[in-house]
This record gives sequence, C-alpha cells and structure tokens, in this order.
Amino acid sequence: MLEVSAALTQGQITPTELCQKRLSLIKKTKFLNAYITVSEEEAFKQAEESERRSKNEQSLGDFDGIPTAVKDNFSTSGIETACASNMLKGYIPPSNATVVQKLLDQGALLMGKTNLDEFAMGSRSTDGVYSKQYREKRKQNPHSKNEDLDWLMTGGSLGGTAVAMSAFTCYVALGSATGGSTRNPAAHCRLVGFKPSYGLVSHHGLIPLVNLMDVPGILTRCVDDAAVVLSVLAGHDTNDYVSKLCIGIPKEYLVPELSIEGAKVIEVSIPHTSYSIVCYHVLCMSEVALNIARLDGLQYGHRCDIDVSTQSMYASTRQEVFNDVVRGRILSGNFFLLKENWENYFIKAQKVQRLIANDFANAFNSGVDVLLTPTILSEAVPYLEFIKGDNRTQTVNMAGLPAVSIPAARPNQGLPVGLQLTGHAFCDQQLLTVAKWFEKQVQFPVIQLQELMDDFSSMITHSTKLASNTLKKPKKF
Repeated sequence: MLEVSAALTQGQITPTELCQKRLSLIKKTKFLNAYITVSEEEAFKQAEESERRSKNEQSLGDFDGIPTAVKDNFSTSGIETACASNMLKGYIPPSNATVVQKLLDQGALLMGKTNLDEFAMGSRSTDGVYSKQYREKRKQNPHSKNEDLDWLMTGGSLGGTAVAMSAFTCYVALGSATGGSTRNPAAHCRLVGFKPSYGLVSHHGLIPLVNLMDVPGILTRCVDDAAVVLSVLAGHDTNDYVSKLCIGIPKEYLVPELSIEGAKVIEVSIPHTSYSIVCYHVLCMSEVALNIARLDGLQYGHRCDIDVSTQSMYASTRQEVFNDVVRGRILSGNFFLLKENWENYFIKAQKVQRLIANDFANAFNSGVDVLLTPTILSEAVPYLEFIKGDNRTQTVNMAGLPAVSIPAARPNQGLPVGLQLTGHAFCDQQLLTVAKWFEKQVQFPVIQLQELMDDFSSMITHSTKLASNTLKKPKKF
C-alpha cells in the first residue's frame, strides 16, 4: 500500500487510472465471488476528488487514492449493507461505520463490500446467501465433478475480503474479528491479518455478532501497511461505549526496525484453552440471540406475507431468510438464556472467559512480551476436511488482546500457513514491531500480480467459458 501511495505521489499513476485498473480486475475475477457489491460509481467519484487534490498539492496523506474494500457487515452510507443475508437485502445505512468514515476522510477509495458468512456466523465463508447462489450457478459447470466439496476453504468469516486482497482488487481491507475471522483467512491467503486490542478501534457501525468480542480487523500485505491503517483507525469514539481514550498512539506510524536476536524464548501455558471453543460458542450464541432479536420483520428488513399472527409472522420471516447456521445459533442462544439455564451455561461461560483472560495475564506477568503460536494448524483444505476441524484463535478475542498473523511457510502443497503473535492489551505497536522483525527474518515471498494473473488465466480456461485473451498482461499497478 505504501509503495502504491508513493507511486501516486510521484505521478507514476493517477487515482482515476488506479481505480479503473482495480475495477477492471474486479470484473475479470468475478468468478472468485469476493464482492457482494461493487461501488463503481462511488469509487470513481472518490478517485476524481483525489486526483483534484493531487493536482492542487492538497493530498490528505498516504491513503489518498488507495483502493479499499470493506466486509459487508460494516455500515456504508448510500451503499447496501446486507451481511450476506436476505434479511437485510436492500438495506441502505444512513451513515458510515466509524472506521469506514476515517478511511474515507483520508481519501481512500471504497471499491465495494466483500462476501462473508451470513451475519459473519461461520468459519469458511460459504454460508452466506450470495455464496449459496454462486454455488448453484457453479453446479451448472460440467467441468466440475463435485463442485460443492472440492473447494479449498479460505477460512471465515472474512474469506471474501481475503480473496479480494489476494486478487489485488484492493490494497487495504477491513473486516470484523470476533473469534479469528481476520487471522484465519489471512493465514490461508498469504496476507497479514491484524486484530487490534479490544477498545482501541471503534466498532460503531459494525453490525454486531458478539458485542464483547467484536473488533474491526485489518488485512494488508505487510506489517508496515497494517501499522499505517492502525494509526488512522485507533482512537476514542464517543459513539462507541467500549472505545477507550487511547494515550500514547505514536504520530510516527511506521514500526521501527528491531533486533531481537538476544530474545529469550520460553514455554508458557494457557491451561484453559481446551475449554475455549465451548465457552466461545455459548457466549457467541447467547449474544447472537439478543442481537438478531431486532430483526423481526417489523421495523426493517425482510417481512413475509403471513399475517395470521405476530408469532407466525416472526417464525415465517426468519424461516424464509436465515440459513441453518443462523437459526441454529438463535435457537441455542435462547436456550442458554432461559431462566432455568442462565446460571449453568451463560454465567459459567463468562467465568471460563475470565479464567482464559487470567491465563494470558499470568503469562505476560511472568516476563513474556509476545506469545508465538501457529495461526492455524494446516494450510487451506477442501470443504469436507475443513468442517472436521476447529481453531483456537478465539481465545485471544475472549481476552481482548491484540494479535497478528503473518505468512510464515509453505509446508506440503505449496499453500501458505501463518504465524500468530499475541501481545499485551494496548501494546499494539510493540506487537507490530516484533511482527515486522519476524516478517523480515522469514522473508516469505510477497504475492506478485503477474503470478496471480497467470493462475487466473489457468482457472478461467479450465473452469469457466470466459475467453483467456480478455486477461491482458497488467502493468505494474
């Protein structure tokens, strides 16, 4: 992103040219199903404004003219925000989410809204209504023997956003991070996925999944870019009741060079991790039941035609628009919140969450500065294999700590896996400083656009009827 910003500043390319190239690539890679909505008109308008500022030497900074994508559960003024659900199909928010507005205020170009699991409830990005429609169309392709089962999972629920980044359709992307939704797709897609400390970045305007864990996440291609984005997004927001008044966020956003060859490496234990997935599900489903309660078919969103009774209307409306995952979480959450179950499920889960947070606190109090773990335990796998496993990234969200995934290796099939670093709460700059050092040591190869386009050409030849000669060799940007 910083390289592209420098090219814009030096006049090697104009914001409108860059915008046109990204929009063209979005169209050429439509078969990836990364975007739900492409905001072509808005992006061009923003690019023209950026170009005028550039000619008048009034640039707003490093983001001015930079193509950006946003997960479709962040409110965007004048642009549909559907959360990959028919419940909110056609919903146009009246204002932008705070993080979206901050990027736009810096001159960023909003290319569109990216695909996800419905209401961000999932871990593979295949459970949204737009993914279902896409699979139904792909089934008509005679070249695929088992289209629903042979995909490699990008992870979720941020999979569409990660694909948009990997496909070079944008240079910065925002998504929600509740239990690993930023780090897991980043690890699968050779990206840097950063989850800030809870409260450091406002989640006002983010349609909630789990209020006490949701954090806006950042996807970039290198650690320095993530630090730049954080410097813009971090800070107190009066519209967000959990937003902290952050003191000490440096004006100089680029993380410094660091030499840690003398660092001491020790093993630590987070003993309650084995309970984290069950605890997370209880807390998540309980909050889902509360948050989705507002989507009743009365005030806004989809409403069925049945009017026998209010109860019948509620039930039929939700049956028509919610998938099995969403309905299952609503049902489970309401069960956990019943008066007779409250103590045995929800309260116990909160106590386990506190134990997990204490485990991290004990580890850091022992003199540890950063925790090093795998992000995930394998590279991207096909659907049937993916659904057999689970992840443990949600422990960091439960403790409210910052964490970052950086590309680290290609173990077996040549696919990437990520390395996760976790830091002290609100020590995000220190965490990114260490991550930058690891990034420099690992020297994992950065995605090259021409390499990517060669892969796209092969995919299109064998999997679609698009003519391969429509993919002209791209220039540098």
